[in-house]
Amino acid sequence: MDYLKLLNESQRAAVLNTEGPCMIIAGAGSGKTRVLTYRIAHLLEKGVDPFNILSLTFTNKAAKEMRERIEKVVGPEAKNLWMGTFHSVFSRILRAEAQKIGYPSHFTIYDSDDSKTLIRNIVKEMNLDDKLYKPNMVLGRISAAKNKLISVAQYLRDPAIQADDEAALRPKIGQIFKTYAERCFKAGAMDFDDLLFNTNVLFRDHVDVLNKYQHIFKYVMVDEYQDTNYSQYLITRKLSAKDRNICVVGDDAQSIYAFRGADIQNILNFERDYPELEVFKLEQNYRSTQHIVKAANSVIKNNKAQLRKDVFSQNEEGQLIDVIKASSDNEEGKLVAHAIFEEKMNQHLSYEDFAILYRTNAQSRAMEEALRKMNIKYRIVGGLSFYQRKEIKDLISYLRLAINHNDEQALRRVINYPKRGIGDTTIEKVIVTANETDHSLWEVVSHANQLLGGRAGAAIQDFATKIKSFAVMAQEKDAFEAATYIAKHSGLVDDLYSDKSVEGLARYENIQELLNAIKEFVDDPEKEDNSLALFLQDIALLTDTDTKKEEEGEYVTMMTIHSAKGLEFRNVFIVGMEENLFPSQMMLQSRADLEEERRLFYVAITRAEKKLTLSYATSRYQWGNLRAAEKSRFIDEIDPTFLNFKFGDERGPFEKVLQRKTPVAQLISPAKKPSAAPAYNPPADFTPSDTSNLQEGMRVEHPKFGFGNVTKIDNQGNSIKAIIEFEGVGEKTLLLSFAKLRIHA
Repeated sequence: MDYLKLLNESQRAAVLNTEGPCMIIAGAGSGKTRVLTYRIAHLLEKGVDPFNILSLTFTNKAAKEMRERIEKVVGPEAKNLWMGTFHSVFSRILRAEAQKIGYPSHFTIYDSDDSKTLIRNIVKEMNLDDKLYKPNMVLGRISAAKNKLISVAQYLRDPAIQADDEAALRPKIGQIFKTYAERCFKAGAMDFDDLLFNTNVLFRDHVDVLNKYQHIFKYVMVDEYQDTNYSQYLITRKLSAKDRNICVVGDDAQSIYAFRGADIQNILNFERDYPELEVFKLEQNYRSTQHIVKAANSVIKNNKAQLRKDVFSQNEEGQLIDVIKASSDNEEGKLVAHAIFEEKMNQHLSYEDFAILYRTNAQSRAMEEALRKMNIKYRIVGGLSFYQRKEIKDLISYLRLAINHNDEQALRRVINYPKRGIGDTTIEKVIVTANETDHSLWEVVSHANQLLGGRAGAAIQDFATKIKSFAVMAQEKDAFEAATYIAKHSGLVDDLYSDKSVEGLARYENIQELLNAIKEFVDDPEKEDNSLALFLQDIALLTDTDTKKEEEGEYVTMMTIHSAKGLEFRNVFIVGMEENLFPSQMMLQSRADLEEERRLFYVAITRAEKKLTLSYATSRYQWGNLRAAEKSRFIDEIDPTFLNFKFGDERGPFEKVLQRKTPVAQLISPAKKPSAAPAYNPPADFTPSDTSNLQEGMRVEHPKFGFGNVTKIDNQGNSIKAIIEFEGVGEKTLLLSFAKLRIHA
């Protein structure tokens, strides 16, 4: 029981309370992972069978680290815990029970690229406008429905949903959803949302299965509960209904994933489901200085929807928070780069101690340029992951086809790669035949001689024979032997090896690296099953965090704030602290949106251990135009006693252009420097209109700028812009895809 001595009073109480419903509200840096780890260790020491404990996390990395920590306390029994991400745990259950809902146990898991490609194909087959029905948008709409457990049938018969799609001029989304679901089912495939949606279907329609897992999982624990969606909430509630031993850990102040379907109400209203709930608050921050913690508190207290807690730190008081004011985004980059260089030299630090956080990826450009000019190494988190590279996806498609012949996306990807004389016209013929006869693509491909005939039919039949031989290898050999055989006999390795360019060599080396990963998987002594099917399941369930490769050497880390959640750095720079950038212009339409932005800022602040710097520019280029920018309201919400203001060149681009011969209007058109105007408060009934038919001369109302007249509609480029003269504010150029306008005439 020595580990109990490592805990403070609140942490210890949370660890020892093992029976009944329990909520642990864990402030930033308060040691929640330690508490969750020791709570599980305590259960095991009390004699609870590890097979009866379900612990759900949001990344495989978090689950792995937690399991390793528990193993240090209780030994190898920790290996028997049901521990992992929602998707990994419930895909494991679905594989065991898949046939009850009509799926094969070896179903394929589609990633977002597979889903978008399938949607793109469906849109093309339905002869719809691919600019209106963009795969990202359609998939987002389908995903949102699944996260709320709205089935295809419910989607199609819900008048409110249909009215929304009609208003957005996309009335066919329901039909795309229907076809998408049918094609996934026919292909024996589930996307990530299906893993949770179908678990709910399984538990709803098969009470015996639900009862079985209720008896297995006597203790249910959920990390990062504030990030759960409705689907995840319902699964955990059902599983814990028998014993009611559910423990959720989270921080409502760090709920920042509403755009992915996360529902903060799950944690705010947890007590409604469990009136006998025990609540423990972890309020001591071990990560940050007192100034940083108090600054974060002064910001988050402005949110109305929250569970009140008093986070404090007993670390040193620390430095004040620097606020850098720059005249432009380029100068902001320069000042931040200089500040990093000076701090590194003065404090004898490594570049690894620094992180630059921003609201959107587009902000990285100015920072990158400034860092490069000073020869400061950096890495951007959130780039293309290893498993998203083309050559890797090509080989994995072959491996997937060997396991599941009906996998439509894998088949279409490699049927003519490397080239084997099967052209686009032939592939279209296969697709049409499959649709007309209500068969899967594989059924047509494997009977190509009879159904298609000719030279094309023979080429496709040869391809089918090759895939069948791969299936035999996958069944008889381990994952590495099967994958090596498939890589060579598919022709993929030879094709890449013949490309002697630098890029070609890199692609060939990536294939070798994938085979190395499969060998590592096979050689893992803890793996009882080293089949190709299990390897494919493991990599399909990797999250972004799991696939990021660490680079060697010193570098400054750059990433969006959403990507930074759960991380910590000695020195943090939060850049672009401007109105309409952070908070984002798209998050100013409701209190709920604004409060989510404020929580995002709170997360950013609490990533810093020793020093925090905020920066903003008084002007910034957006969409090729120079815009005046104003300091973010979030800076003003920080108690000024914790701030130290620094200023760059006070003569910004607006002042500098006055010294040029070119007229100012020409340089900064179509934007005008806005004059100070009182903030506009929209009426309570403000609802945006459909702006697809907006015309010059119309009178509109904006939730921030008030009333104005449309002076011009600009259709050039990919985005439609409206130039509007607002009363008392001046001229604004707004993107109609983002602007919230109510049309009055």
